[in-house]
Amino acid sequence: EQDYAIRRLDLIAQVANMFTNVLAGQERLQLALAGQKLAQKVVDAAAKRVQAGKAPPIEETRAKVSLATANIELKQAQRDLIVLRKQLVLFWGDQTPKFERVLGNLESFVVIPEFNLLLDLMRSNPLALSSLRNLEQRRALLTLEKARRIPDVTINAGVRRYGGAHDTTALVGLSIPLPLFNRNQGNLLAAHQRVDQAMDQQIATDLQLKTLLVQAYEALTAADNEIKMLRDEILPGAKETFTMASRGYELGRFGFLELLDAQRTLFQNQTLYLNALSNYQRLVNEIERLIAGPIEDAAK
Repeated sequence: EQDYAIRRLDLIAQVANMFTNVLAGQERLQLALAGQKLAQKVVDAAAKRVQAGKAPPIEETRAKVSLATANIELKQAQRDLIVLRKQLVLFWGDQTPKFERVLGNLESFVVIPEFNLLLDLMRSNPLALSSLRNLEQRRALLTLEKARRIPDVTINAGVRRYGGAHDTTALVGLSIPLPLFNRNQGNLLAAHQRVDQAMDQQIATDLQLKTLLVQAYEALTAADNEIKMLRDEILPGAKETFTMASRGYELGRFGFLELLDAQRTLFQNQTLYLNALSNYQRLVNEIERLIAGPIEDAAK
């Protein structure tokens, strides 16, 4: 039963992570479409300035190169999404997706509980329970082998009738084997060794789960801080910078390189934000696998 629970948790985590990947792939496609539109907007602005004689033709050429790069990224995002959707449906035995898109929100956040609360819930992980049950079983077998050192007492009872007389006598026999040569030492030693091995395995399993939980918890905290910084500070500034650079370029106040730099910075930070969101969701999945339940249970 514990082995089944372990495999079940692993499968749930794998499906959840693949679902997150598909959801992030959809968002990445939308981001690539938005990047293409921005690149096209830059091309249009450069073309107008070139036609008006306010900019050299090389600026329009550079803008078209940037647009071609955006088109390549869009095609790549479309191919990646197709592959991710197929990988998802393989979990339930299909080869061709029968859905248009997955429904979800990468910007759904959880209240990150204290680490000690998660550590307590980790005790219910099937892997931890399995190693603990294994240790209990080995200890029970050791107790059994210890009991086998004590010889079994055999009691016999009967009646003897004497031939010459009609007298009968009740007989009671008691036999106790003397363990002079067999004290079950071999089985007892093997049982002790199995207990030691089970203790080592239980300690190693506990350490492994704690290590994974510490790594996931620290990474989740870092991802949460990164998301807040990108969302509240960096992205608004990058968007405002691109808007100002675009308007300033049309009015001749900014050069073309400043516009391209603002465009590149905006797209890079949007990609960072999307990666941080998907990484955040995968870390939540990992913690829920380790504690064998929703992370919200730690706050109850």
